[in-house]
Amino acid sequence: MPQNFKDLQIWKLSFDFASQVYKVTFKFPKDEMYGMTSQLRRAALSISNNIAEGCGRRTNADFCQFLYNSMGSVKECENLLLFAKEQNYLTAEEFANLMNKTDEIGKKLTNFIKAVQNGE
Repeated sequence: MPQNFKDLQIWKLSFDFASQVYKVTFKFPKDEMYGMTSQLRRAALSISNNIAEGCGRRTNADFCQFLYNSMGSVKECENLLLFAKEQNYLTAEEFANLMNKTDEIGKKLTNFIKAVQNGE
């Protein structure tokens, strides 16, 4: 089980995704600061937070639970991004870029969960 989450490619990818989400949400309407903006930012940051926290757990089963929480946050981000696009808060390019990132993170996270479950 990895001890240093900062060495994990999936953590780096999800940390970068959260940074991108923060950047695009700066232009969301001000009346969304405590709604959509906050929710999307928290969900995006939760992906890497759960990976980091899971690295501090004692067993692979505990670690996997945090990785599953990360996956839930990926899906939450997808839903929030769809809604943000529907509200015209994102350009088509921003939306496509962020959705591609969630797809990539989801696939890599799935593979990482399998590896952790197999004790790799």
